[in-house]
Amino acid sequence: MTQTMRAVEISKPGGPEVLVPTTRPIPEPAPGQVIIKVAYAGVNRPDALQRAGSYAPPPDASDLPGLECSGEIVGIGQGVSEWKLGDKVCALLPGGGYAEYVATPAVHCLPVPEGMGMKEAACLPETFYTVWTNVFMRGGLDGGEKFLVHGGSSGIGTTAIQLAKAFGARVFATAGSAEKCKACEDLGAEKAINYKEDDFVEVMKAEGGADLILDMVGGDYIPRNIKALAEDGRLVQIAFLQGPVAEVNFALIMVRRLTVTGSTLRPQSVAAKAEIARELREKVWPLLDSGRVAPVMDSSFDFEKAADAHARMESSGHIGKIVLEVAGG
Repeated sequence: MTQTMRAVEISKPGGPEVLVPTTRPIPEPAPGQVIIKVAYAGVNRPDALQRAGSYAPPPDASDLPGLECSGEIVGIGQGVSEWKLGDKVCALLPGGGYAEYVATPAVHCLPVPEGMGMKEAACLPETFYTVWTNVFMRGGLDGGEKFLVHGGSSGIGTTAIQLAKAFGARVFATAGSAEKCKACEDLGAEKAINYKEDDFVEVMKAEGGADLILDMVGGDYIPRNIKALAEDGRLVQIAFLQGPVAEVNFALIMVRRLTVTGSTLRPQSVAAKAEIARELREKVWPLLDSGRVAPVMDSSFDFEKAADAHARMESSGHIGKIVLEVAGG
């Protein structure tokens, strides 16, 4: 193995054009870590936020973007026993995925599902970790409940629709075009609401309200979400495309016994993310192995053209996940 690798770095805060090819030393595995030779790296909204200078990586993480990948384990740190050299995995990363090699905690790796290619596997970790922890662990979604996800055609949305449906929920989604709404319904949404034409609050009220809402929009969606909830409903916030500030009538929360919560994934401890991985392996990976659930792919870009991938994501024209091809496979 050579001592250096190709990577894509953020040259300065800014638009997609600040993503530039570079050369970096190949990382060494710390205790508890593995080194993955990257086949594909997923592209996610937090990458764009980091690129823009509004989402700093944790102090102990790589400054390179990239929070998920698929690939082959080529290095193993002290204390790692659950993986061996040559294992094919997909993994949640603390950063550094836009590179030929990346280090990550071994407990954040999951096997590539049966019959699935590396390209599809690279789409799994960030979205499946996020959806599982927020919709099921934090949001407590049960079979028969009414679930509304905003941004239903996004990577998060397409994953949430499929998992909620697989676990017996009635699924609703919002999206911004007829094509995106159809994609949501094809994945299992009972009704997809075109937010440019219809008010999701009125639609959900007509259904008796949502038991759980997963939102990444924020802004004026926050008070509208509260109005759209059923009695004892839960709102889980995971991002703020329209900003984190809103005026909320807390009397509605009290009287209707609502729960408002949320989380971010990246700052959580290694142990917390390992527990999410354990639950995914037990409860979700059988659905992927059997083909009942699968990632929705939008497009693939050569990883040195990461700027084009970011521009595609920020155009909001995509349906599903965008990946960077590093070594392929």
